[in-house]
Amino acid sequence: MYQANKDKIFAIAPMMDWTDRHCRFFHRLMTKRALLYTEMVVANAIIHGDRDHLLAYNEQEHPVALQLGGSDPEKLAQAAKIASEYGYDEINLNVGCPSDRVQSGTFGACLMREPELVGRCVAAMKEVVDISVTVKCRIGVDDQDTQIALDDLAKEVWNKGADALWVHARKAWLEGLSPKENRSIPPLDYQRVHDLKAENAHHFIGINGGIDDLIQCKEHMQNCDGVMLGRAAYHNSSLLRHVDSELFGEKTRITSYDEILRAMCTYAEEHLTRGGKLNHITRHMIGLFQGKPGARSYRQILSTHAMRQDAGPQVLIDAFAALENKAEAA
Repeated sequence: MYQANKDKIFAIAPMMDWTDRHCRFFHRLMTKRALLYTEMVVANAIIHGDRDHLLAYNEQEHPVALQLGGSDPEKLAQAAKIASEYGYDEINLNVGCPSDRVQSGTFGACLMREPELVGRCVAAMKEVVDISVTVKCRIGVDDQDTQIALDDLAKEVWNKGADALWVHARKAWLEGLSPKENRSIPPLDYQRVHDLKAENAHHFIGINGGIDDLIQCKEHMQNCDGVMLGRAAYHNSSLLRHVDSELFGEKTRITSYDEILRAMCTYAEEHLTRGGKLNHITRHMIGLFQGKPGARSYRQILSTHAMRQDAGPQVLIDAFAALENKAEAA
């Protein structure tokens, strides 16, 4: 899947509490080219927990990558092996999350301080799976010199066979900033990632962080092998309808909002028959009509009616019907 300086990759970032299987199914409706990522799943949870609950997904999600959290090479290898048997296309190691919970487990962004350990983790996973093994990191943490920290990490993962390095182009401050603040306060340094790519021409390097639209994606694709969108793709999900055509010159997967409605109604009905709740799905659809006439009514219906015990696909139908100038928006 990963070939430096050849086919570009557009990805939707792993986001805790957001990119679950329902979110990924919804996003896949709008783009066949996007590489989708799960939320981070801790290796120990996969080894000891409910694997079907943690790892099951819809076959339509492919290509789909599992992001793992951990720092024990043996446990990560065991979890990666299990995940590969579920049919994931990639295993990604989290070296970027700054949350306190992640730090207490000695993984996430604090691993930027231990590049050799990250390399051992990559090597252990590569030994037991035949799919891509990648790393997602920051440019550094706290007072690290980003020139040294990122170079050291990149060198270790390349030496151990990593297939790609996705870089969130800002530091993580593990002391003094919350995870939310770490997504916006540390300044972005895209040039640092562009420079890393220029110095590693034969390795796949993708960029992430603060990228808001497909115009910016095109610009970054001039300097990097891939671009990863996070909050922009989630909060304004309609932009995903244009990924295939604008970034890859291919036919859009779904051309109208009516098609999205029909597909999501069918998906919701299946989820409900398995004992699920409608709001498990609709919470990911709130941003579909961002900035369009009738979007407020649409959001209000999804936010309130989908919470009812008897909520079904009709809630989706009513929400879409509330949009003004629906045909023009489509």
